[in-house]
Amino acid sequence: MSEQILKACKELIDDAKLGCADLVFKDLCLEVLSRARNVLSDEQFNQLVVYAAEKMKEKTTFEVQPELTIQR
Repeated sequence: MSEQILKACKELIDDAKLGCADLVFKDLCLEVLSRARNVLSDEQFNQLVVYAAEKMKEKTTFEVQPELTIQR
């Protein structure tokens, strides 16, 4: 069961990385880690901390869609 929770936490972090601004993403990571601490083993929690830290270090690239840019 806790393996499924670990996987779900990683998926939440991945989804947030793709869909949130950097500051919001970091806040969400802290929230996920805070809640995961209570349900994961120490080893799994440490894996999740490392995973979240790696994602936080990654640069986010946003694609600008031409129809959404303002032309003057």
